[in-house]
Amino acid sequence: MKRKIFIKTCGLACLGTTTLGLYLQGCTSSKNLSIPLADNNLVLGKTDFIKNGGFYDYIVVSNPQLRFPIAVFRFSEEKYSALYLQCSHQGNELNVYGDKLVCSAHGSEFDNKGKVTKGPAADPLRSLPVQIGNNNILISLPSA
Repeated sequence: MKRKIFIKTCGLACLGTTTLGLYLQGCTSSKNLSIPLADNNLVLGKTDFIKNGGFYDYIVVSNPQLRFPIAVFRFSEEKYSALYLQCSHQGNELNVYGDKLVCSAHGSEFDNKGKVTKGPAADPLRSLPVQIGNNNILISLPSA
C-alpha cells in the first residue's frame, strides 16, 4: 500500500470512529440536574426520570455544597440507588457511561451498584441511603 493511501485510510478510520463514538454517546439514557439541598437531603421527583417513550436509566444530580455529583440509577418504579461519584482509589471524580462508572485518572471501573469491576480500586463506591415516598426520591446525605 502506498504511503498516501495508507494515511488517507487511517484518517478516515479515525474520523469514522470519532463520529460513531459521539453518535453512541448521544444515545445514552441520562440526564443532569442541579437540585437544592434541604435538611441534608436531596429530593428528586420520580417524574424527573420520565422521558419521551420511557425512562432515563440514571440521573446525575449535583449541588454546589457537594464536592462531587451523585448518580441516581433507576432499576424499577420503586428501586433506585445513589452513588457518590468519587473514586474509592484516590478520590478522583468518576464519569458515567450507561451502567458503568469510570475513573479517568487510573482506569478503575464500577457497576451501577458501586461494586468494583476493574482495579486498581479495591473498595466499592460510597452508596447513599435512598427512600421513596410521595412520588419523590429522597437521598440522605451524611451530616458534616
